[in-house]
Amino acid sequence: MLKLAVIGTQTLLGRELVEVLETRECSVLPLAVGPTTKQDEEGDLVVFAPEPYLLENLDMVILADTPQDPEILNNFKGRILDLRGENTAVGDLIPLTGAWPKGTKRIKNRPALEQVLAFVPNLVDGITDLSGVHLCSIACLGERGILGLAAQSRAILEGVEPDDTTLGYRAAFEAIPQMPRGSLTEVRLPTFHGDILILNLKGDLKAKDAPNNAKWTDTPPTSREVAVTNLLLAHYATGTTGQSATLTLGFDPILWGILQPVLRLLEL
Repeated sequence: MLKLAVIGTQTLLGRELVEVLETRECSVLPLAVGPTTKQDEEGDLVVFAPEPYLLENLDMVILADTPQDPEILNNFKGRILDLRGENTAVGDLIPLTGAWPKGTKRIKNRPALEQVLAFVPNLVDGITDLSGVHLCSIACLGERGILGLAAQSRAILEGVEPDDTTLGYRAAFEAIPQMPRGSLTEVRLPTFHGDILILNLKGDLKAKDAPNNAKWTDTPPTSREVAVTNLLLAHYATGTTGQSATLTLGFDPILWGILQPVLRLLEL
């Protein structure tokens, strides 16, 4: 049985990790990022304060959030899986296929969008050119995004100007285009979960059978549909010339982009 600790179980990602891993052959120790409160100790999920002695004899530590004591992992001898969304995270990226590479001590998360784009050739053959729009849910910002959008939405419905301090911008009921990155444009939407990627494809195209972690749909997927599944939902529409097509992909950044790669990585 794999023995591990999840640091940051008070976050949305941390709770999801504990719930999923406890259903597999794992012994999971839920840890906070720092000192715990009475609510943490009495909640549905009992969360412990992180102490170095609690990590002794564990096989792995998973970072869902940043511990307040950065030295807590200094003497940890096991593997470290860093799932934080910070660009400063150190370690090799989660491999796109296969289990944990031998001899590697620390691995960090690969962005869900990067995983999806790398997955596209598993769905369609013959692509020579690709461009599109990424409709990004607030889940890209993690717990801060979920709580920030909820607070802003309540304020607007109560007729009050929303406070944008938490998110840095007004997210409630607004669609915010970002600067294009290469051939992709990101638009942040006021939805809590479920991303949509609309791709314009060119080439000698041919749709393939969907792999196990994906599913073809008869209509383009919605954010609501992808927010409750760990599958990549895909819709393919051929252009008039046969040399172009629109591929619409729906995925949840946590369910598909993190939990699924983690289970594969740990061979669970």
